[in-house]
Amino acid sequence: MIVFVSFLVVVMLVGAVAACVFRDLLSAVIAAALVSLIAAILFYLLQAPDVAMAEAAIGAALTAAIFIIAIRRTKRNEE
Repeated sequence: MIVFVSFLVVVMLVGAVAACVFRDLLSAVIAAALVSLIAAILFYLLQAPDVAMAEAAIGAALTAAIFIIAIRRTKRNEE
């Protein structure tokens, strides 16, 4: 179990760094949504299913959808 949690934490850190480094905004939003989704999984493993559902619904899904809609209406790449 500790190996799986450690793996998730490492993937979460890599996703957070990737979200900061990516120049393409859509890729950065997807990486940030991945971080939020892994946070939801970790909350569930920590016996907090209500927080996990809220994080998955709001953090991963709704926020990513709003950002993607905003990116579609503006320029996709930073200059």
